[in-house]
Amino acid sequence: MPRTTPNTSGSPDAAGGPAGSNRPAGSDAPAAGPRPDDTPPPTIADVAREAAVSKTTASDALRGHGRVSGATRDAVEAAALRLGYSPNRNARSLRTSVTETIALHIPEFLTSAEYYMSFVFGVIEQATRASLNVTMISSGHLPHRGALPQVDGLVLCDPMAGDPVVEALMNSGLPVVTAERYVGDKESTGVVWSDHETTTVELLDHLRDAGASRPALLASDSTAEWAATVLDTYRRWCVRNGLPDTVHKAPFGSSPEVLRAEVARMLAGSPETDAIVCAADGAAVTVLPEIRAAGRTVGKDLLLASCVDSTTMRLSDPPITAIDLRPRDMGAECARLLCEILSGRSPRGTVRSLPISLNTRASTGL
Repeated sequence: MPRTTPNTSGSPDAAGGPAGSNRPAGSDAPAAGPRPDDTPPPTIADVAREAAVSKTTASDALRGHGRVSGATRDAVEAAALRLGYSPNRNARSLRTSVTETIALHIPEFLTSAEYYMSFVFGVIEQATRASLNVTMISSGHLPHRGALPQVDGLVLCDPMAGDPVVEALMNSGLPVVTAERYVGDKESTGVVWSDHETTTVELLDHLRDAGASRPALLASDSTAEWAATVLDTYRRWCVRNGLPDTVHKAPFGSSPEVLRAEVARMLAGSPETDAIVCAADGAAVTVLPEIRAAGRTVGKDLLLASCVDSTTMRLSDPPITAIDLRPRDMGAECARLLCEILSGRSPRGTVRSLPISLNTRASTGL
């Protein structure tokens, strides 16, 4: 089980100065040099004095506990960065019986997908702000032969019902925040979700207005709520618009070869298809060669769109219309909610929404 401890070295602090600098932003005073070897490391009292707050407030701000205003928390975090303060996690763990660590689970075969990597960075960034470590659970099985991770809480990205690892984590007794709702038997401690139904309808309406009369969906067989919402929304939209639905499913995490073969079958079996919506991250770019091999021109006689935006969608030729799911913000919001639940600042059962949006590009005729 790989363990990731975020590193803020060299990152800007909240006041605009470089991390590790003792010079406030905008000050003409020279930056402090390296600390001599015999100089003791800064303490929480030093941070409190630097930020002009009490030790209790400084501790609460760095741990994400208590009722601390955003401005005060930013000031304390900036002071800690300037001084190079690092909490003594071992001593704190002995005093409080907590690990100061949260775990993040995503399927291992998706760790190279841009959406999931952006999500991971969002979790790590927010955990760093709360002085927490992040442990990754992505091996497809629980570590240590089924033992539960020694952490304070869990973040699960797109949890799939029927996945034994997800089910074990959901039933671990630990606080669990999920990105999208878990459709299994156990309820999440907290949820951050996005309105995929509304944006999927917006995408399909855009295709219709761009001239498409037979849009098809390359769906995922994932049991996650997001995949099910996209599929159900597409089918209901076809009924409302009096159109037959054309759905081809690809296994979750399919290889490029599998995705291309599925699109080849789609175009051969339904040559009247004039638009394709790809659900999975990266699938729209992956199937471009197969579309061209079928003699179709993307953006002209066949419109192409993706339910997940990414760098490859923006840089593709032509650029591909896609829904921006804001994965980095989603990861950060999940970690933030988990921290608030652990500290008691948000109640169990809290549900928050993250806005998403449609980016229209040349692949749909623009």
